[in-house]
Amino acid sequence: MRNFLHTAAGAIVGAIVGVWLYTSWISKDTSRMDETTPVVEEKPRSIAQAISDRWKPVTFRSYQPSDFTKASLGALRAVVYINAKTKAMIHPFFSSNMDETEGSGVIIDPEGYIATNHHVIEDADIITVELYDKRSYNATLVGSDPSTDLALLKIPAEDTLPYLEFGNSDSLQIGEWVLALGNPNGKEGLPFTVTAGIVSAKGRDINILRNQHFSVESFIQTDAAINPGNSGGPLINTAGQIVGINSAIFSKHGSFEGYSFAIPSNLTLKVLNDIRQYGSVQRAILGVQIRELPPSSPLLKDYDYRYGLLIVRVMPQSGAYDAGLHRGDILVQIDSYQINSMAKMREIIARKHPGDLVDIVYLRGGRVDTATITLKNTDNRTELIRIRRDKVLMKAGFVVRDLYSDEKKKYKTVGARVTTVYQGSPIKRYTDLSDGFIITHINQSPIRNANDVVKALSEASGRVVLEGFYEHKPNERVRYSFFLE
Repeated sequence: MRNFLHTAAGAIVGAIVGVWLYTSWISKDTSRMDETTPVVEEKPRSIAQAISDRWKPVTFRSYQPSDFTKASLGALRAVVYINAKTKAMIHPFFSSNMDETEGSGVIIDPEGYIATNHHVIEDADIITVELYDKRSYNATLVGSDPSTDLALLKIPAEDTLPYLEFGNSDSLQIGEWVLALGNPNGKEGLPFTVTAGIVSAKGRDINILRNQHFSVESFIQTDAAINPGNSGGPLINTAGQIVGINSAIFSKHGSFEGYSFAIPSNLTLKVLNDIRQYGSVQRAILGVQIRELPPSSPLLKDYDYRYGLLIVRVMPQSGAYDAGLHRGDILVQIDSYQINSMAKMREIIARKHPGDLVDIVYLRGGRVDTATITLKNTDNRTELIRIRRDKVLMKAGFVVRDLYSDEKKKYKTVGARVTTVYQGSPIKRYTDLSDGFIITHINQSPIRNANDVVKALSEASGRVVLEGFYEHKPNERVRYSFFLE
């Protein structure tokens, strides 16, 4: 009887504990698994709060479903195969063949806008896009940005095209499931493939864009298998939203070895929106040169911060200069983000526009201080303008931008300013055109802005005449004549 009572008492206690565990933990997890959108668990705090209570990361609930069928089937319809062909001169008598690149892309708008990598379509003369349903189109390059390895294409939309929406790459958690979609090894390989993996790391800098000025590398690292041909395809979460654009693999042999890298969706969306609206990326900079400090740095011993970025130079007239930052200051936070790497800082700033404000926390002389910086562009201005590097311009050998408002007032004219002239280009072989030339006419047609330059050169053939003046000699009219090859 005593044994029976002991057994019964144990069973009752076990049942009570089981019910408590279910109501306290399992039911909560189940409710989380039904979430379809990320939920911010705490509001971003003010800079003052960040200083008094130290930095705590903004946390999000990640997507939990482990059944990928719905997300995969819906997303595949928006994935495209891209074939980019470039004319390559191979003989003095001007015969040519075609260099060919294959890659992937994703439709991001029902009107036919497609996101892909810059390196997929770089220097292409003919870009062909094939949809999941086998329809094929010739695509127009809207614009690209080598510094982030992103490009925007446009195909004619005969009807409403399937497309994917962007998710929030900031909400991705280490260990969260993601899917990589694309065309590994091209059309003759394994087209329209889905692979699964987890987020292995965030904010990775693998130095693959080191030759690009103002390059931004803050990749999402995953172990989802991608191979040549996957470039430009989407990385999606289990809700079917784009959280990255697959861009690179880390490999000694040229094929997948367990590491793949994607450009975060928050950066992608900003870059592509700029290209669509302005024809180029509206790049903002802090105006500082920095280097990373290790946790063991003696410069951090008097503070409660383990990481930071040491400012080694402040650019004159930059936003950082105006905010009073000095050489030797240590940057530890931008808005609600702790800054523990240059890659993270570059990504955060790359998502901003000239004229945007950022709140920073920095260390100086044993104190923790704050500042608000108005970001500027590389000309130390806040105005948003178009900078055009279209293929027709690169073929001629120069880059142009719109005039700033104060330049139009000063010179009492409209036009486009030449910002770069490339050595060995057609225009340099025929003329002594230099940076700072303001183009007012091409082949006697008036030029109002950088878009007009692109249009005029696209319609020209043979001899081209540029008319205008240099900013240091506004009253002296100059003409340049060259042949567009």
